[in-house]
Amino acid sequence: MVHRVVFPEHPDPRVLPLYLDAQAWTSLPASADAAADLARRRGLPESSHTRSVRLTDLDARGMLRGRRGLDVPASSTVSLATYFNAFPASYWSRWTSLEAVTLRVRTSGTGSITVLRSNARAVVQVVESVDVAGDTTSEFELPLTAFLDGGWLWFDLRAGAPGLTMVDADWLAPESASPRTTGTASIAITTMDRGAMCVELLSGIGSDAAALEAIDDVWVVDQGSTPVENAPGFDVARDRLGGRLRVIQQDNLGGSGGFSRGMLEAVRSQRSEYVLLLDDDAEVEPEGIRRAIEFANFARTATIVGGHMFDMYDRAKLHALAEVVRPHDFMWGPITPGRHDLGDANLRQTPWLHRRYDVDYNGWWMCLIPVSVVREVGASLPAFIKWDDAEYSLRARAAGVPTVSLPGAAVWHVSWVDKDDSHDWQAFFHARNRLVTALLHSSERGGGRLWRANLADDLKHLLTMDYATVALRHEAIRSVFDGPEGLHDDLRTRLPRVRELGRGFREWQPIRDRAALARVPSGRVDASDPSKVDAGPSGIRLGVWLARQVSRHSLAPVPATRSAHPTVHLAFQDARWFVVPTHDSVLVSRADGSGATWHLREPRRFRRMLADSARLNLAYRRRWSRLRSQYRDAITDLTSLDAWAATLDGGTATATAPVEEAITSARRGLQGRDRLVGGAIVDLPPSS
Repeated sequence: MVHRVVFPEHPDPRVLPLYLDAQAWTSLPASADAAADLARRRGLPESSHTRSVRLTDLDARGMLRGRRGLDVPASSTVSLATYFNAFPASYWSRWTSLEAVTLRVRTSGTGSITVLRSNARAVVQVVESVDVAGDTTSEFELPLTAFLDGGWLWFDLRAGAPGLTMVDADWLAPESASPRTTGTASIAITTMDRGAMCVELLSGIGSDAAALEAIDDVWVVDQGSTPVENAPGFDVARDRLGGRLRVIQQDNLGGSGGFSRGMLEAVRSQRSEYVLLLDDDAEVEPEGIRRAIEFANFARTATIVGGHMFDMYDRAKLHALAEVVRPHDFMWGPITPGRHDLGDANLRQTPWLHRRYDVDYNGWWMCLIPVSVVREVGASLPAFIKWDDAEYSLRARAAGVPTVSLPGAAVWHVSWVDKDDSHDWQAFFHARNRLVTALLHSSERGGGRLWRANLADDLKHLLTMDYATVALRHEAIRSVFDGPEGLHDDLRTRLPRVRELGRGFREWQPIRDRAALARVPSGRVDASDPSKVDAGPSGIRLGVWLARQVSRHSLAPVPATRSAHPTVHLAFQDARWFVVPTHDSVLVSRADGSGATWHLREPRRFRRMLADSARLNLAYRRRWSRLRSQYRDAITDLTSLDAWAATLDGGTATATAPVEEAITSARRGLQGRDRLVGGAIVDLPPSS
């Protein structure tokens, strides 16, 4: 069974479009041009051709019969052409040994089952349709031989009188199919003072018995000051996991250190074929875990299998279907439309979703890595946070290991829209790790246009009076010049130094006094015509605008009254790169709405930092060949399991006696009441 049809255990109307489509839709013609028509025929996103219109707004929660079943009212149709319940045939065809798949649907009542398929251009055709009555098991043998570039399989249910019940449905590998392996997985979760969210994640994993059968251990790497065991509901979540839970307490070494600990423990335990990395501030569809493991088992070669990310608070919105690292400026990003709302346009209404997209990497919010790959290419780059996931997949690809972002495997995670980590202490790690990863993997001479992209980013931050961010970015470049030898030590020492550097800047300190904020007038926004959105200057206008603003920020004095207090307060979404520079003293709301920061123009600092930006970015371009050799020569040692063992617990990658004894004890039935501290598991008190 490679793919079970499932429904949410606690139905949320916002999430139902990811599982079933009970709505009636139509499409209206929109203005079309040659480019849009070509995009449509190639199965690519197009800006115009037709637009989908939902004709109904049915609440389908009443149709659900637990986790597996569905009641379809008489004369109604429900489609399973959805993210979680359609079968991503093109991905299975391209990456696995499966030549066919069997759909088995058990029903009770009267109606019909129609199996459909699409191709890469989103052209839909009926494969087979059967009428059913009474208690029926219907099976459909479906070849996967014509899905190379794209396409899905799914089925629709049409109910007669008095109705049709789907008892359950599964997509199965044929009996003649043989997986490359029959491996199971251990899960590694890195957490830091997010006890409630981590417990919710653990409880979700433990809620699905079928998913649990494929899981050996769940390692929670606790790097916070408040133990995760103290969070409400921990005992219940632990018991749900049936003795699989292990808690490891260690210093805060960032995501890189937490996930490398999970990789190291998976290698040491020798129980699992895979290690699944999960963020602690995510909710997972547990069936997605099982699907990722099955996909990896059937993959022709060892493969990294990633899950997608949906918005935690806007739950039908998909972050991106596929992400790559652009070679010319070495920046990550999606190659598919971002934040697509499957509630507004589901699978059948979104042509570009039917094309298969290959990726360079998958975020570590959900990523399944073969333990054999960990043994071969090592653990994470000691990056603390940022770029460790992309760098790992690029390194694995160089060793012949692909990464696949698998539709139907996903988490809900706090969206980047609700946080802006490019303007706080994380700006250092964004900049340093992007540069280090480029040195390791860029094929462009001198890093291509990376230096120009970084210089442009610095100028944007300087014009928006975000001097602290530029200072951190400059420090990031200087740290790269220091060489790779200190990266492991930096895991413990860099964050306090970064925060100390930021404290010297006004805009670093958030203002949360709502009474004080209320005394600053808000920026005026014209929302009378939402269709007219200013995209900012471009072309010749951009050149003129830049010259004028650089001159003003460099030379024009700031009136004393504006230095004393801000003159306007801009909402986060209105503080755009071409709006903020027109002010001398401005409050800007934080992305999460928790306060605001004060940005004040400082001409002397602007001139000095702009000169430093040019000098530093040109410096690493000139030294590129030497720096590249330096980092590439060091990568094996930096990421080796022995190096990580020394950093994490002073041991080696080979299981030490205390760890082997602890694992043996765990297998004999500690039932999850254990904590590993400094490489040893000790008993936890029993739950009350």
